[in-house]
Amino acid sequence: MRVHIGGDHAAYELLGDLVGFLEEEGHEVTNHGPHTLDPEDDYPVFVLRAAQAVAGDDGSLGVVLGGSGNGEQMAANKVDGIRAALCYDDELARLARQHNDARVISIGGRMNTVEQARSMVRVFLSTPFSGEPRHQRRIDMVSAYEASGTLPPVP
Repeated sequence: MRVHIGGDHAAYELLGDLVGFLEEEGHEVTNHGPHTLDPEDDYPVFVLRAAQAVAGDDGSLGVVLGGSGNGEQMAANKVDGIRAALCYDDELARLARQHNDARVISIGGRMNTVEQARSMVRVFLSTPFSGEPRHQRRIDMVSAYEASGTLPPVP
C-alpha cells in the first residue's frame, strides 16, 4: 500500500516512528514532513500536501498527525475528494474505512501512545470499505452537497 503521511511539530516524533513502522510493514511511504523539528511550524503546510497526494494517487491512503489531530483532520478534509477521520481507537479507525471510505486517518500525537497510533494505522490500512448500499448512499449525499450545495431531501 502507498501511504502519504504529514504532520507538525507536536507529532514530529510520532511521525518518524510511523514512517519506520509502515516501511517495516512493507508499505511504500511518502513523508510530506516536517523533516526537521521546528516548534513554530504550521500543520497545513505538511497536512495539505499529504492529503493532496492521496487525492491524486488512486489506491493510496494517508495519515495526518498533530497535537490533537483536530486541525489536521479539518485541513485534510478541505482537499477535494478526501474524507479524513479523526480517530482515537481501533474501532473508529475500522469504522472510518468500513462505513465512510475515509482515505486519511488523523491522529493526535498528544492524545495517543505510539502503540495506539501504530495499531490504529494498521487497522485503518487493512480495513476495506464495505460497499454496503446504505453507506455508499450516505457518502453520495455528502458528495452531492459538496458539488452543488443542495441538501438531501427530508424523508
